Amino acid sequence: MGLTTERIKELQEQCRRFRMDVLEVLHEKQTGHPGGSLSVCEILDVLYFTQMNVDPSNPQMEDRDRLVLCKGHAAPMLYRVLAEKGFFPVEEMHTLRDFETRLQGHPCVLETPGVDATTGPLGIGLSAALGMALGLRMSGSPARVYAVLGDGEIDEGTVWEASMSAAKFKADNLCAVLDWNRVQLDGTTADIMPTGDLEAKFASFGWNVLNCDGHNVKELYEAFEEAKKVKGKPTMILAHTIKGKGVSFMEGKNAWHGKPIDDESYAQAMKELGGEV
Repeated sequence: MGLTTERIKELQEQCRRFRMDVLEVLHEKQTGHPGGSLSVCEILDVLYFTQMNVDPSNPQMEDRDRLVLCKGHAAPMLYRVLAEKGFFPVEEMHTLRDFETRLQGHPCVLETPGVDATTGPLGIGLSAALGMALGLRMSGSPARVYAVLGDGEIDEGTVWEASMSAAKFKADNLCAVLDWNRVQLDGTTADIMPTGDLEAKFASFGWNVLNCDGHNVKELYEAFEEAKKVKGKPTMILAHTIKGKGVSFMEGKNAWHGKPIDDESYAQAMKELGGEV
């Protein structure tokens, strides 16, 4: 069964609220990473609300599905999704990056309910996800592992080492998603380090490769469902996204990778998203 039209609209509205709430907190705290948080919104929303077997009342449930936010700087959106799922109160979002908060600048497995891996240094996440996937398979668990990478992150050689290993060990319970917004901290990925034909590259490494619009909840859902059917190899979903999605002056702009949001920009962003300042 696919998503009903009503369910698609619910998820879309949920993403609109998530974007507003994340921008509100980032503006309040005068801290960064709006661009990548906005681009990954639908990916995380579809995973947690249509795909993943998790239990907020038992965050360490043995056979839970795991998510590794390899691009750990997008933690604000992960936290908002986890809060909506029920891992902690939504109001706790306003403690982001406070002293001794559970919601640190990057995800911390020791502090935050629902976080499965500590990430921040780019390039380490896929290896961690692969280790989880192989461990779960060895224990006979039906759980799946999802790894969400940034496209600037794949400049790291460790990503390709993990890619080779995942194919060698036939990790078909591992599904990676590339938040392919084509913009990183210092500019476009084409300018910083051209990635070439990523579909051909991952396929040549032995992965099943799928493409979708990373802001289309229906296409994301269908890609995740298709990935579950693949046996004997991991799946890479190339999710075509827009950095800063939903806010016109942030879209595609590397300046908004980590830039705090000033009052004027915040007011305009909220107006565009249909919220109140």
